[in-house]
Amino acid sequence: MAVTNRRPWRSAALAGLGGAITIAPLAAVQLSDLAASLIPPFGASCVLVFGAPASPFARPRNVVGGHLISALMGLIAVAIFGPGVVGIALGVGLAIAAMMVTDTVHPPAGANPIVVAFMQPSWLFLALPV
Repeated sequence: MAVTNRRPWRSAALAGLGGAITIAPLAAVQLSDLAASLIPPFGASCVLVFGAPASPFARPRNVVGGHLISALMGLIAVAIFGPGVVGIALGVGLAIAAMMVTDTVHPPAGANPIVVAFMQPSWLFLALPV
């Protein structure tokens, strides 16, 4: 007898609903270029949090800490090296290393230094919207 790993419809519906509710505030303020740039990494976070909640990458510590640390590394790299190739590359590299050292690895957060380089937000980016 074959064993299937089908996810129950109810779980899938709840995961989808959770993702939609989480992304709605960002989409509602899409007039801001910053909000539009954050939708992709936060959308990927929703996949982990709501679609694979047992994953270590979906732990609250990883989601919040990963996004904060990754954004910080992006801000530092862009402040030192500018928003070009070097700033982006080092921002992502530093973010990965810092998340690993702090045990807050959250793969979608790896996009934050790229968002920082493209949008060049102020240091307040760490508090709002991250």
